Amino acid sequence: MVKKLDFAKRWIVFAKEDLKVSKLALKEGIYNAACFHAQQAVEKIFKSLFVKNGKTVPKVHSLEKLRTDLGKVNAVWNNFEKETRLLDKFYVPTRYPDALPGSLPDGLPNNKDARLAVDAAEEIFKAAKNKSE
Repeated sequence: MVKKLDFAKRWIVFAKEDLKVSKLALKEGIYNAACFHAQQAVEKIFKSLFVKNGKTVPKVHSLEKLRTDLGKVNAVWNNFEKETRLLDKFYVPTRYPDALPGSLPDGLPNNKDARLAVDAAEEIFKAAKNKSE
């Protein structure tokens, strides 16, 4: 049986890799991938926090839902609504060329969108690290 902290660390490893990929994609001008991996990084760091708090990892991808649930455990997460709403909008349309038309009103993400997504993910990572120490 995997210990709680070991399982949380697995989520963190995957989260860090997604954050790294998002930064590399931004640097290379692959903005949809940068946004998608920023969203994935935060989803996984949030799920690591569920594990650390002895909670079942929800089978959802909505960062807003995860953030709201984490906010019940630690109010600090209530401060990240803007970031999670931003990142949530990139989950589906950055993955599929036939995503719902209009899901991103201005088309595919651009440099500014990707920079905002990566910055949001980094802010959430900082807060998660501070809560873990």
